[in-house]
Amino acid sequence: MFIGEYHHSVDEKGRLQVPVKWRSKLAEGAVLTKGFDGSLKFYPTAVWEGIASRLAILPQSQPQARAYIRQTLAGAVDLEVDKLGRVLLPPYLREYAGIVKQVVLAGLHDHIELWDEAAWNTYLSTIDQESPAFSQTLKEMGI
Repeated sequence: MFIGEYHHSVDEKGRLQVPVKWRSKLAEGAVLTKGFDGSLKFYPTAVWEGIASRLAILPQSQPQARAYIRQTLAGAVDLEVDKLGRVLLPPYLREYAGIVKQVVLAGLHDHIELWDEAAWNTYLSTIDQESPAFSQTLKEMGI
């Protein structure tokens, strides 16, 4: 399981250090793709295969389904953690997420989100401001 928040930087070649405690979960390979709210999603290959299978059965006749499939699958790239624990973030995904140097890796159970650090901080402050509404929604969901 991926939990926690880690702050790392991308080097001049676009490589990002993966937290040591997560490396074994990504040893069989990983997939990086476009996420929500300006983030990137980073999945172990086994989790990704399940997601891709579910995407394959979405109705192509629905515009929202087509758009989500395109964003998720066309934007995806296979990654390997090198022997130093780094992954190479492709330029087009760094650009999509606005990642230049400082990155936040947020563990979200079965995957990791990658955020530009400033965007993450902005997102968190927005969530804090909306917490009363979130609390009510979560209560309605039984959480």
